[in-house]
Amino acid sequence: MEPSENRFVLKMRVYVEDTDLGGVVYHARYLHFFERARTEWLRDCGIGQKRMREEEGLIFVVTDMNVRFIKPAMMDDELLVSASLSSVGRARFRFEQGIVRKSDGVQIATADVGAAILHSKNYKPARIPAWMKTELERVD
Repeated sequence: MEPSENRFVLKMRVYVEDTDLGGVVYHARYLHFFERARTEWLRDCGIGQKRMREEEGLIFVVTDMNVRFIKPAMMDDELLVSASLSSVGRARFRFEQGIVRKSDGVQIATADVGAAILHSKNYKPARIPAWMKTELERVD
């Protein structure tokens, strides 16, 4: 799952706060990296989550995630975290994500992520708005 032209890629660095005592990225921090890339990808598509909540009364939630840890990332590594949409339903999305070390191109981790849109007041499923589907199809 290497970054390609059709994937959104966010560059980030591993800081000491991301690591364990041995300088290796702590496993739960990868979820933060994946989240940041999805959020920035959505923003790049014109879908701001704050605006979505305030103006549309809608929120995104992660429904499931399958992460595969392949190689360790270390303190000070520069990482390329990718996100791409793999499917869109009426109220659900699936993302494919990957993390590659920039210096040598080594695949660090991959993730298959499910997400849904909910009404922010009652947390019940909501249909993806037409304007959002249009934006998502534009970048797909």
